[in-house]
Amino acid sequence: MKRDYPLFIGPALAVLVLDQVSKWLIINHLKLHQILSVIPGFFNLVLVKNRGMAFGIFSQTRSGFPYYFLLATTIGVIVVILCFFYWTKGDRKWLTVGLSIILGGAIGNCIDRIRFGYVIDFLDFFLKGYHWPAFNVADSAVTAGTFWLFINILKGKSFKEEKP
Repeated sequence: MKRDYPLFIGPALAVLVLDQVSKWLIINHLKLHQILSVIPGFFNLVLVKNRGMAFGIFSQTRSGFPYYFLLATTIGVIVVILCFFYWTKGDRKWLTVGLSIILGGAIGNCIDRIRFGYVIDFLDFFLKGYHWPAFNVADSAVTAGTFWLFINILKGKSFKEEKP
């Protein structure tokens, strides 16, 4: 069973570094809820502490069950991704890349949750009356990796090894 370790580790590491460096820059240059307009009327940078999960679910909680549930869920996702990679055989590079990108994002947000007790979000998009919840590079990677896998599955790519 040949696995492409560089293809798995490389994108995950790139996402993780980009995520953590961008969060470090935001933490060190913006105050909590300070808005820095990048594209007026469309895109701001704003430091937000997200104690919940995607789109602010469970965000009102400070500690207790929701915190440990989210932390355990994130660690569980990381373990599942590592298992999927371990079981990936043959030339499933599309699967390796998708899993890698999701892994980098999951680890990035897990680091925040362990370090701070919350996740740093800072990308703030809006248009007229519609405002998308703030998110970060890790969230973007998890979303992109998930869409990458979904699109490839729709295209008929298989998880099983195909013999030439």
